[in-house]
Amino acid sequence: MKPVLVLLVSMAWPFTGAQYYYQGLMDYLENRLLAIEDRMQLWHEQSHRYHTELQDFKKLTAETMNGLRQEHSILLKDLEEAAVQVDKVEREMDYVETQTSPRACVNKADKVVEQGAWVLEESRAEEDEEEEWEQLHSRVSDCVEIISSIRSVKILKRVGSPKGMWIRDPRSSKVYVFNGTAGDIIYQFNSVREFSRSNGVTNSRQIKLPSEWTGPGSAVYNGYIYYIKQEADTDVQVVKYDLLSDSVTDSAMFPLESHATVYNLNPETVADLTADDEGLWLLYASSDSEPNINLAKMDPATLDIEQIWDTRCPRENAEAAFVVCGTVYVVYNTRLASRSRVQCVFDVNDVVISEEAPLLYFPRRYGAHSSLKYNPDEQQLYGWDDGYQIIYRLTMKRKLLV
Repeated sequence: MKPVLVLLVSMAWPFTGAQYYYQGLMDYLENRLLAIEDRMQLWHEQSHRYHTELQDFKKLTAETMNGLRQEHSILLKDLEEAAVQVDKVEREMDYVETQTSPRACVNKADKVVEQGAWVLEESRAEEDEEEEWEQLHSRVSDCVEIISSIRSVKILKRVGSPKGMWIRDPRSSKVYVFNGTAGDIIYQFNSVREFSRSNGVTNSRQIKLPSEWTGPGSAVYNGYIYYIKQEADTDVQVVKYDLLSDSVTDSAMFPLESHATVYNLNPETVADLTADDEGLWLLYASSDSEPNINLAKMDPATLDIEQIWDTRCPRENAEAAFVVCGTVYVVYNTRLASRSRVQCVFDVNDVVISEEAPLLYFPRRYGAHSSLKYNPDEQQLYGWDDGYQIIYRLTMKRKLLV
């Protein structure tokens, strides 16, 4: 009996040890699971808190965005109202300036003309006024008109580069476009209407010149294109091109410095050709140190220089100029483009007095003029403003007899 008991005890002892081992393992696993549950609970609480904070932030952001949208709408409405007011003020300024043009600086050529010599008595008859006019009129120009105001503005379209020029030949209805500041291609349209309706320059006739034109200072006059040609380190050359025969008929050299430009704000304009009722004119600067703009009267047939004047109109801040009835109008601006204005006038006959010459303001549009070309047949200016083609219709009055 005793051996059997010993056997049973020896068999139960290992079983009891294994039971303690597995019980310890289960306790360990249970503790780890409890720790994981605690961590999961903590993570859940933190996740819930973060979710709540995110929702609050989202709500706050949405409210802020709605507030910004409302403020943006209010500011946009205020800006639109301000733009309307500014446009209204500019129109009123244009009207006031055309009605009450202040006195411009007017330069004389060589001699001072007494104002009293030009004033006619109101009691004189119309025949006496005409006779007096014939006595006082200069031999240089037979034209008797001066610009009174800018009557209207028409923005035709926008084609090409920011700088260029366009003009209608006074002899015909054809329009010529010089795109850019240099090139050998000119675009011809049959009329202003055809140009306005065209898609760019696709419907034009392309005229290829035998040499490049330099600067937006060309002129079209009586069936001829007069353009400036200047190669590196050479004198300025005026070239006469016949539109009928498509050939160069004449040219003339002018001893100007290669780096001299006539307008300070448009350095691409080496010289500026312009035409009016009296013929062909050349605006230029003889050297870069020359402070004023010079004027030359040219024979359109031979390109000979007939007479030269120092206009005493400064090149500084000048952007363009044109000639009407033998009177030079120099247009000025600022480097940060503002409203273009004529504030210097020079008359080759010395008959334009200070009280008569208006200070003309151009309605502010886009930038600054790279060219202004006068058409004497229509009494209009063809302007190129930051790539926009603009027509300015002018109101004229008679010199002296105002």
